[in-house]
Amino acid sequence: MRILLVEDDQMLGNSLKKALSLHNYGVDWVEDGELALEALRSSPYKAAVLDINLPKLSGLEVLKAARTAKITLPILLLTARDTPMQRVEGLDTGADDYLVKPFDLNELLARLRALIRRSEGRHETLLTSGDVELDPSASVVRKAGQPVSLTAKEFKTLLLLMERLGKFVTKGEIEYTLYSAEDAAESNTVEVAIYNLRKKLGSKFIETIRGVGYRIAK
Repeated sequence: MRILLVEDDQMLGNSLKKALSLHNYGVDWVEDGELALEALRSSPYKAAVLDINLPKLSGLEVLKAARTAKITLPILLLTARDTPMQRVEGLDTGADDYLVKPFDLNELLARLRALIRRSEGRHETLLTSGDVELDPSASVVRKAGQPVSLTAKEFKTLLLLMERLGKFVTKGEIEYTLYSAEDAAESNTVEVAIYNLRKKLGSKFIETIRGVGYRIAK
């Protein structure tokens, strides 16, 4: 799933992008408020991690403009200062959650997962279809109770299809999940991932309709 990271501290931003990527997020990272607002207006993200203290536009200004524009994705605010007034202002402006620096990476990941689940109307942590079970928090897939080894791209593809269970997902949507904005998509990546998932999970597990997309039945 694709998220937006807005952080002007080079060291922290680079570390967060690497860590989030390792946990199967596609990450677009920008470093100022104007770029953040442009990205939010032009691309559909599952969530955003937004620092408050940014150049050009503050995180709170970005948040207010995004909510005014009816951009409803979950937004997790980051700040180096922890005062009740700032927390209240951030939440009242439209933030969904709040973390104070320095923070534990595992807590950030857990809060992101919870925000995304709530935004999708889900409460359960596991995604299931038939005898296939996917645990996003542990990045584990099981078939009939047995672990299945997947590459990062296979896992991200399966995660997107399981999140959209019963609905068709286009090749473009899968590519959007697999690649960050600065990466060029390889022409056959999706087809290879789908082929390998069928080999590992069953030839009929993923349905294809040419010109429409891919689907895992409920």
